[in-house]
Amino acid sequence: MSIISIGDVLADRELLDARFTCDLRQCAGQCCIEGELGAPLSEEEASQLMSPPEELLRMLPEKNRKYFRRHGGVETYQGRPYSKTIGNRECVFTCIEDGITTCAIETAFARGSCPFPKPLSCRLFPIRVRKKFGLDYLVYERHAMCRHAAEKGRELNMPLVDYVRKALEELYGEDWFIALKQFIDSSPMKKCQE
Repeated sequence: MSIISIGDVLADRELLDARFTCDLRQCAGQCCIEGELGAPLSEEEASQLMSPPEELLRMLPEKNRKYFRRHGGVETYQGRPYSKTIGNRECVFTCIEDGITTCAIETAFARGSCPFPKPLSCRLFPIRVRKKFGLDYLVYERHAMCRHAAEKGRELNMPLVDYVRKALEELYGEDWFIALKQFIDSSPMKKCQE
């Protein structure tokens, strides 16, 4: 594994060549269920999810609503906030539509009944932001549940970084993303593939 630097952000080189496009019909929204912790949250996101709009809460299945009312929507692990999970599995903000687990926050935001989108870490997934040498370090977190998304991304030739472009721009800005794309386009590996 090699690391590249774009401005003050480090990135694992493998995410630059990765292809990815979510295929919810294949995975059924497993990323909202798998894992012991919920979504990593910023302090602002944690504050929003501690008391989300009632319209959002009404979209949740009854068991999730009851769990939220009793335990809240945010937990802290090693000093960092995460969305709360039910039984160390599904995010409390999930709902099921046509057999697919979806994010109620995202649905409510799209309908205009929630003033904020789903957490940035969810919109970045499967890219995760870690720390290395005191800097943000972007890694491609591979999961078996996403193998169809990787296959579909290769079929459609959708670069992972383009798939999550809006989230990356929100995090680091449009100029940073342009610099990332310029680096990818000028990389010797890309020239060898052409």
